[in-house]
Amino acid sequence: MQKLVFLILFLPIIGIGDKKPIHRIDEKIPPMFKGNFVDDYGIRYTVNDTLFMQLPRTKYHIIKWNVKDQYIVARNDAQNPGEGGLYTRIDYMQFSNMEPWKWGFCLSVYDAKTDQIAETTAKADRKNPMKGCNGFPFSRMKRKE
Repeated sequence: MQKLVFLILFLPIIGIGDKKPIHRIDEKIPPMFKGNFVDDYGIRYTVNDTLFMQLPRTKYHIIKWNVKDQYIVARNDAQNPGEGGLYTRIDYMQFSNMEPWKWGFCLSVYDAKTDQIAETTAKADRKNPMKGCNGFPFSRMKRKE
C-alpha cells in the first residue's frame, strides 16, 4: 500500500507516464531565429522558444535548442498530418550575403521514436547548403511580419 501511495504522489513529479516533453532550453536563443518567417517555397512559419510551427497545421514542440551546434530537438504534435508523436531534429544555419534570406533549416530526421534518437541520428552538411539536407537544399528563411 505504501508503494502505491508513493507512486500516486510522485508520478507527476518524476514524469513517468507524462507524454509532454521536458524542455531543456538552457541557452539563450538568438532573436534572429524567432518570429514569423516565410521560406523560399512560400511556406509560412512561426518560431519561438518552445514551438517551431509550419503553418497552418504542423507543430514541433521544442525540447532542446542546441545553439552551439545549431540544431533543435522537438516532439511532433499528435495532430500533425504525419509522424504525430514522433521526434524531429531541425538543423539550422545562418546565411551571409544571401538577402533577404537570413537563415535556413533542414529536417534532418522527422520520424525518430525518441528524442535521443532524433538528436544523434542524422546531421546536416552546413558546408553544402544546396545539398546538405539529405541530398536536398536547406529551406531558406526570411522574416515575415
